[in-house]
Amino acid sequence: MSRRTSWTGVPCPIARAVDVLGEPWTLLILRNATTGTTRFDVFRAELGIADNVLAARLARLVDAGLLVRRPYRDGGRTREEYRLTQAGADALPVLEALGEWGARYTASAEPTDPMQVVHLGCGEPTRPGRGCDACGAPLRRSDLGWRRPWRSPEPVPLAEPVA
Repeated sequence: MSRRTSWTGVPCPIARAVDVLGEPWTLLILRNATTGTTRFDVFRAELGIADNVLAARLARLVDAGLLVRRPYRDGGRTREEYRLTQAGADALPVLEALGEWGARYTASAEPTDPMQVVHLGCGEPTRPGRGCDACGAPLRRSDLGWRRPWRSPEPVPLAEPVA
């Protein structure tokens, strides 16, 4: 699916963000990268996405600086995995807000609790920021997890961005 208009460089920050994040599958790829998915075949299996679409979206996210490619050895061959950059990690509030909006305004075939960012130290829901909403402890990314109730009742720690 090609876009009709590029909003790169326009004054509106929402338009520029949509230029990067607005393609189908992009936010779901980022959602999975946020919880540690790094390999092409795992993205494909988790999302049920076609290879050509996944390759195009991953390339776009790399070009936009949200993911970075890193080589790894798989048996005798070298492959690439995709790691979050700081820019990709900083999309967490966008993903969280989209999840909250979706839980509130869209229907699900099965009722479920909403996604939550959780402080792993106290186990309570919080928002990414300086301190836990529940216990007040200072928060780093490594202190946070994402609870997706339809997958598991336990929060999955957030992936750390690469430098």
